[in-house]
Amino acid sequence: MREIFLIGNPVAGGGALKKIKEASEILANKGLDIKLMLTSQKGDAESFAKKIASDYPSLITHHPSLLVIAAGGDGTYNEVANGLAYSNIPMAILPLGTTSVLAKELQMPENIEAALDIALIGKAQEIHLGKIYTSHLTRYFLLMAGIGFDGETVFGVNEKIKKYSGKGAYILSGLNTLLKYNPEPVKLIYRHGDVASSLTGYVAIVGKASCYGGDFKITPDAKLTEPSFHVFLMHNKGRLDLIRCIICIVKGQRLKLKDTSYFKAEELLIEGSAHIQIDGDYADTAPARIEIARNALKLIAGV
Repeated sequence: MREIFLIGNPVAGGGALKKIKEASEILANKGLDIKLMLTSQKGDAESFAKKIASDYPSLITHHPSLLVIAAGGDGTYNEVANGLAYSNIPMAILPLGTTSVLAKELQMPENIEAALDIALIGKAQEIHLGKIYTSHLTRYFLLMAGIGFDGETVFGVNEKIKKYSGKGAYILSGLNTLLKYNPEPVKLIYRHGDVASSLTGYVAIVGKASCYGGDFKITPDAKLTEPSFHVFLMHNKGRLDLIRCIICIVKGQRLKLKDTSYFKAEELLIEGSAHIQIDGDYADTAPARIEIARNALKLIAGV
C-alpha cells in the first residue's frame, strides 16, 4: 500500500479546507494510506515535512511507496521543500494558494483530480534549489529571490488584509511602496563558472524559475532543473523608470527595457540594505549570499 502524507494549508485561498478534505477522500478511495496534516500557523508545514524526513532517514533513493503532497500556495511549497531538502523523499503539489507560481511553472491543472493524478503517476525530477544566507536566516527557495522593490512590497503586506483579499494585499502594499519609493543602491558580486563580476542597481530578481507572480516572465530562461540562476537587474533609481519597467514586464516586453542587465550566476553576494523576499514571503535585508543547492529536492513535475 502506498503511503501518502498530505500537508495542507486550510487558509490558502478560498475554500482550501474543503478542497484538502476532498483530495484526502479521493486518495483514500484509491486504496492509499493517507496521513492528513493540517497547518495552523506559519512554520507548521516545514515542521511536518522535517518530521517525515526524520522518520525515514534511511531513504537513499526515490522510494516508490512514499510521497509528500503539499496542498496550498507557494509559501506552503517553500516550507515543505525546506523540510524535505536532501531527504530523497519526493514532493508533489496540489495548487490551492492565492498565486501559485510553482503550479504555473509546472503547468499543473487547477482541477483537484487531475492534479492528484500527476502527483501519483508523475515522474520525480531532481531539481536544484536556491539557498540564501543572511545574518538572521539560512533558507532554501524554489522560485526566486526578489531584492529591492518587491522585497519591500512583501515586507509591507498586511497579513489581515492578505487573509481576506489575497492578491489585493500585495497590490495595496505595492502601491504604498511605489509612493514612497526612494531606494538605496544594491551591489551584486556574482560568479558563473570561473568568471566573477559585479554590478550595481536598485531592483534585482534572482530567478530559479521562469514564472514570476503568476504568468509574468522576468527570468524566462530559468529552469528548476538547471544548476544556475538567471538574474534581472534594474540600474535606474527613478520612480518613473520602475513604473515603465513594471509595464513592460506586464506586457511581456521585458527585453525592450534599457538600463537593465540580465545574466547567469551560480553564486551572488548582495551588498546594501535592501529588503529581500523569497518565493513570495519576506526573508530579511541585505547583506546576503545566495547560492545553488544542487540536486536538493525530488519534485513531481509531470507525467
